[in-house]
Amino acid sequence: MAERFDVIVVGAGPAGYVAAIRCAQLGMKTACVDKWLDDQGQPVLGGTCLNAGCIPSKALLESSEIYEQSLGHYAEHGVCIQGVKLDLAAMMARKNKVVAELTQGIAQLFRANGITSCHGHGKLVSSRQVSIDSGDGQERIIEASHIILAPGSSPVEIEAAPLSGDIIVDSTGALNFDKVPKRLGVIGAGIIGLELGSVWRRLGSEVVLLEAQEAFLMMADQQVARDALREFTRQGLDVRLGARVLSSQVKRGKVEIQYEDATGTHQEKVDRLIVAVGRMPNTDGLFTAETGLALNEWGFIHVDEQCRTNLPGVYAIGDVVRGPMLAHKGSREGVMVAEIIAGRGASMDYDLIPSVIYTHPEIAWVGKTEQALKAEDVPYRAGVFPFAANGRARALGETAGFVKILAHAETDRVLGVHVMGPQASELIACATVAMEFGASSEDLALTVFAHPTLSESLHEAALDVEGEAIHIAKMRRKN
Repeated sequence: MAERFDVIVVGAGPAGYVAAIRCAQLGMKTACVDKWLDDQGQPVLGGTCLNAGCIPSKALLESSEIYEQSLGHYAEHGVCIQGVKLDLAAMMARKNKVVAELTQGIAQLFRANGITSCHGHGKLVSSRQVSIDSGDGQERIIEASHIILAPGSSPVEIEAAPLSGDIIVDSTGALNFDKVPKRLGVIGAGIIGLELGSVWRRLGSEVVLLEAQEAFLMMADQQVARDALREFTRQGLDVRLGARVLSSQVKRGKVEIQYEDATGTHQEKVDRLIVAVGRMPNTDGLFTAETGLALNEWGFIHVDEQCRTNLPGVYAIGDVVRGPMLAHKGSREGVMVAEIIAGRGASMDYDLIPSVIYTHPEIAWVGKTEQALKAEDVPYRAGVFPFAANGRARALGETAGFVKILAHAETDRVLGVHVMGPQASELIACATVAMEFGASSEDLALTVFAHPTLSESLHEAALDVEGEAIHIAKMRRKN
């Protein structure tokens, strides 16, 4: 007889583990099924985000930034360091330690909340049952009144660059190089490509990014994208737009790449190649055909606004459903679904999910971009304030970038906020809260911000919507 639960969660990434914890907090008997194994072959929670994505990449971004700063930038502050040496093994060990501490923390939270953790591949076999294949030839069936599917996503592979050992790798492999490539190629100049390219450039690689799109960071506000491209180019990233990779071959330990752009066909030779062209939902093998679970044309599970699938009692959240593939989006969906199952009212605003690129400077945004407002024929006004005019940014020596606020021309409601600069990932939270409460640019302009802080740039951008910014010498363009 199958073991029964109130809720079964398939997947223990940021969407799944958060859903499981919230279900348990609300008094439901909960099981969470996940197949992830660590480098020693031991079951571990956290999914891609904690084990091979968000957390290890941010650990390396931080370490590589410290290394680059120590090579000379600290001298501006009167701190002179000689004989700086890179210990890549120690850097990787620190990254692994950070990951281990966080994944162990989730395991502790599962124990504290009484969640049953089941290792193996979970498959939906009916709207009430999940089979678990733990790889030992034995199949276990568990059942529940409610099932939440949160299996996450995997890197997209392309025929033009098949993965090959530690030479042609995906984003996971790029986090585990045992030496710094002299010359590194990256296919894709999106969020993942830029972050990984930045890590290895700081550590000494010559980095070439081949991006098939003609425009840089099409999902970001284009004023931000233009400034970011100039800044990344200045740093040494070689970003080539409109460059479509045709083929790649490993020859004598190097990768020979053929690509084409508007000027013709070109060749490049690199020591390592990272394929960072996006991610795809992990729906293969997630369910039996007999269940009738509905997918859309791109392989995502079809859900409504509250993440209900076409099967009664079955929900899907995170990277396998519509919307951005972001950990915090999946986590919020997990909480929402748990509360719906518990009989509480719950929803989320998909228009107010912040996005962040953890480069240097950081890039973050929430809400509408200027190009989107123009395409939708929405009347708006823009306020822009540069970090070069911010006292705290000057003291930090981090003056690249700006804050941009887009407000409705008639109601003054804030429609979008875009930040390129120091701690943009933290500043965007202030903007998201304001927009969640329907704030106007005037509301932000009338708010007192502490001095000296980076957040004052948000305040000044709000003032600039009316052309009233205090610390810039000339009035900005009005839309």
